[in-house]
Amino acid sequence: MTPPSSGTGQRGGGSAIRLRHRTVHGYRRAFRMAGKGRAILLIHGIGDSSDTWRDVMPGLARSYRVIAPDLLGHGASDKPRADYSLPAYANGMRDLLGVLGVERVTLVGHSLGGAVAMQFAYQFPERCERLVLVGTGGISHQVTPLLRAASLPGAELLLMALRLPTMRTQLGLAVKALRFLDTGLGVDAPDLLRVVDALPDGTSRSAFIRTLRAVVDWRGQVGTMLDRCYLAQGMPTMLVWGGRDQVVPATHAGLGHVAMPGSRLEIFENAGHFPFRTDPQRFERVLRDFIATTEPAPYSAEQWRRLLRNRTPGPRPSASRGTARATTETPPALRPA
Repeated sequence: MTPPSSGTGQRGGGSAIRLRHRTVHGYRRAFRMAGKGRAILLIHGIGDSSDTWRDVMPGLARSYRVIAPDLLGHGASDKPRADYSLPAYANGMRDLLGVLGVERVTLVGHSLGGAVAMQFAYQFPERCERLVLVGTGGISHQVTPLLRAASLPGAELLLMALRLPTMRTQLGLAVKALRFLDTGLGVDAPDLLRVVDALPDGTSRSAFIRTLRAVVDWRGQVGTMLDRCYLAQGMPTMLVWGGRDQVVPATHAGLGHVAMPGSRLEIFENAGHFPFRTDPQRFERVLRDFIATTEPAPYSAEQWRRLLRNRTPGPRPSASRGTARATTETPPALRPA
């Protein structure tokens, strides 16, 4: 295991939010960490990196210990020929937290990171205090045609072509047109181009394609969490979505909200797929309020077994402290039998 590396970055919670590295299972893992207190794990989406959280980390780090990793195959982490499935990513998050000495976290996952967060909560419920899903994948099969196309054979060549100077010029003009026309895709186009720019070489593009094909094919998302969402009965859960999201449509937010009774739903009406970047101040307020008005979910192995055997939710007393609006009601904690 290597010591954390030094670097420059924002300030938050009295410490520099710089890029650090640890070696886990022989692979170098990059992450940003700042602050003290209860831990929040921020998991980015496909092709992105921990830098995507730059606008919300400093504020959160004033009250919490905030950890934002670069998933394996992303950002400054190693990009080996490896397993990029959701269970593998969940295992990687558990092991990084183990190296850092963090036992339990509030999980915040964006897009692919939301699917990783749900998988983490499913595999390691005893280590999860709350679940926050932001424009998350894994709720329904529907997904933008851009991602379906990127899962097809030859996608590596397309990604490489997108970085050619002539193509970049054309894409820039297309982005300006989409934004001028005030389209939903135009809201996210700058961030989508930022993700493409984060794939500078063949190794990065190969890791991106491997990750994408683990969760998406030409028909859409390969799997959904709807068959297991009843297990979230005892987990305080919040869904945050951009009302103009064209990557993972906002209709998924309603599906997830209904599938997890008691969950809280927040729609950022004018945001696209990256609401925490469109309005970071509101995102921080919403997240702080959610944490302040819910208790960390305790874990009962017996109750977990009962849920698996019965597959039906039981009574749902409120887990919120004090009074809360109907829109902020959260599921109850798992109670020992």
